[in-house]
Amino acid sequence: MDKSDKKRILLKIGSNTLTKETDHISRGKLEDLARQIAKLQDRYEFIIVSSGAIAVAKQFVNLESNGKEITVKQALASIGQPHLMRIFQESFREIGLLTSQCLLSYLDFERDETRINIENTINVLVANNYVPIINENDTVATHEIQFGDNDKLGALTAALLKVDLFIIATNTDGIYTKASIEKGKKETIHEVADLSMLEKEVADGKSSHGTGGMQSKIEAVAITKAAGIESWIVNGLNDNFIINALEGTIDFTKIR
Repeated sequence: MDKSDKKRILLKIGSNTLTKETDHISRGKLEDLARQIAKLQDRYEFIIVSSGAIAVAKQFVNLESNGKEITVKQALASIGQPHLMRIFQESFREIGLLTSQCLLSYLDFERDETRINIENTINVLVANNYVPIINENDTVATHEIQFGDNDKLGALTAALLKVDLFIIATNTDGIYTKASIEKGKKETIHEVADLSMLEKEVADGKSSHGTGGMQSKIEAVAITKAAGIESWIVNGLNDNFIINALEGTIDFTKIR
């Protein structure tokens, strides 16, 4: 298949998924991710927006606070980011995949020149069979740390790169109906076009490692929907979750 015929997927993967809801980044999860990308690379090209730098750093250090929690988190991100990339590189290289690091901030999306530079750089990387691993430059920016586990960054990047599909890997089987949660038997909303309906179903709450919740995912999906991009919210804790979602063999939420 010609490269131009491949569909482009942007995968946003959060800290809870990368750690498999533990206190450590899961090499097994990254290997699972790499295996799937390798199997799909004849038909799809992948760009990854990854959280996890702070979670990695917490495995190694316990920083003294100067009274500003956000500053400590930025310092942790600085320590954790190279470790995160090393783990990605090692895990993907074992499967025969090449990776690259891209650190972005929200201001980069507000200037035409930097938007063009982002698009051109990532297009060159993908054309040369590199999987770009994108994270926010947390050392100088606070948006991801404060407001959402890279969900918005993933959506903005997806829209900029005009991807075919935006997948948010999280720790639930998509978005559940509020009524089913209240009854204690969770039921996934499989497909939806009206985001206002989805908003009514979302329970407020943050994830244990990440800073996002379903609300931040809805806000992210609003960006991709406006750009005409289909979005999926999939349980990334399960092995083979991308392939299974593409084959329609698991429950997840599809937003058209």
